[in-house]
Amino acid sequence: MGKLIQVRLGENRPVVYVDDRDVECRRGDYLVVEVDRSTEFARVASRSVPRCESDKKFFTSGRIIRKATDADMRQIEHNRTKAREALHGCIAKITELKLDMNMLTCEYAFDGSKAIFYFTAEGRVDFRDLVKELAKTFRVRIELKQIGVRDRAKMIEGYGVCGQHLCCASFIKDFSQLSIKMAKEQALPLNPSKISGVCGRIKCCMAYEFSVYKELNRGLPRMGGKIDTPDGKGKVINLNILKRLVHVDMGDGKIVKMNIPLNDSPKDDKK
Repeated sequence: MGKLIQVRLGENRPVVYVDDRDVECRRGDYLVVEVDRSTEFARVASRSVPRCESDKKFFTSGRIIRKATDADMRQIEHNRTKAREALHGCIAKITELKLDMNMLTCEYAFDGSKAIFYFTAEGRVDFRDLVKELAKTFRVRIELKQIGVRDRAKMIEGYGVCGQHLCCASFIKDFSQLSIKMAKEQALPLNPSKISGVCGRIKCCMAYEFSVYKELNRGLPRMGGKIDTPDGKGKVINLNILKRLVHVDMGDGKIVKMNIPLNDSPKDDKK
């Protein structure tokens, strides 16, 4: 049974699986790979894994040709220089054509056969004339890709409010589905400035502990609900989900603390 390895194509393209062909490489190494009948450079994103024919996620996108040599690295750097020049030229064309789009970056395929431009826009943009002008100027195949705000943050990079490098720009390979329910389940304040990342969407880290909070939240009363305690009925004023600790206001300034075991499910009065 052969093995596959996860690699990230080019500068900003997705992570795919390719045949490792017994090439010894480590995470972060540069490779030259054959994908879609063209030659690309890629960076290793994971170790080799056994091929599993029944698992669709292990679909092979290409094969490794070799580890990048010094000459290959010089070619990659040369392509990056060309991409920066092409980006400036593209921005000038956008201004000339008065298109409502924000061009972010550009990258060349390793073999120089195509240039890929990434942009953001509020809506759909008719960029057919722009593609013609760019193809005429750079004499390569042109691809324009409109991306979302999360992909934009991944490309630009930066630091989150936690002080760490953005998760999307450091180790996240694919974006997962996020919802406001994750913040509610973790009893976080539903303040956009508190739960939103630099991209303006819900922080990716909301998903990290969601399943744990969901399990520990099972059976806990809701905030503001009334529950029975050994001292009588009171109103829930605070929840510590991780400790499963409930603060109950009994009235007249009396606060009672209750630890609720995971298998216990107290009934709260919704009235």
